[in-house]
Amino acid sequence: MLKISIITVTYNSDSYLCQAINSVSSQNYPNKEYVIIDGKSSDGTLSIIKQQMQQIDEFISESDVGIYDAMNKGIALCTGDVIGLLNSDDMYTDENVLKDIMECFNADPDLDILYGNLVYVKTGNTNEIVRKWYSKPYYNNFFEDGNVPPHPALFLRSRVYKKAGVFDLQYKLAADYEYMFRIFKKYNFKSKYINRLTVKMRLGGATNKSFKNILDGNKEILKAWKNNGLKAPIKLMFFRIIKRLVQFV
Repeated sequence: MLKISIITVTYNSDSYLCQAINSVSSQNYPNKEYVIIDGKSSDGTLSIIKQQMQQIDEFISESDVGIYDAMNKGIALCTGDVIGLLNSDDMYTDENVLKDIMECFNADPDLDILYGNLVYVKTGNTNEIVRKWYSKPYYNNFFEDGNVPPHPALFLRSRVYKKAGVFDLQYKLAADYEYMFRIFKKYNFKSKYINRLTVKMRLGGATNKSFKNILDGNKEILKAWKNNGLKAPIKLMFFRIIKRLVQFV
């Protein structure tokens, strides 16, 4: 039975971190590892972590240069065959998510990448769905058509990180997009999409906090294409806007 490592990056997340921790600890898949990387929080986050240490396998709290730096630290600590990332204010949709994910990896030794769906929920009511992010199987023009897998619903073999590297810290808002773009477009990794809800994601996030951040994030997406030796299609941003609007329907 393969081991899965889940990483949660946190900074001043005392409002919702306990729910994220309980979401991981309640998973029915037994061979799991939980890693928490804290950015030296100044609220009650560390107190929550100390109370939940029996559910946590690895934990560090130190300054970082942003969320993607913290994610890279978590990846370096993981000992699992498969690695997933769960934000500190998110949760898995049910107790069988990791079991279902790992059934796919255990059944196919050649499978490198697996991803599913997520829903955005209201901050104060995680049962109220605001937006649905349903993906689709990867194909040659997947990114060209404005698609991208939901990053919190993405699970990778640890060998993917060893071969393709980790998050590029020159991207402040779209390092997750650049990384997914890199591993799908530049490497011949075997991927699989499962039409299953995996994560409830609270509304928010740095990219959508302001119009400036949205603009800067889109600039980084175009930069990701260029830095990976490819030219972004003229209609890429139009397609991305349409895809996002459809998620609200």
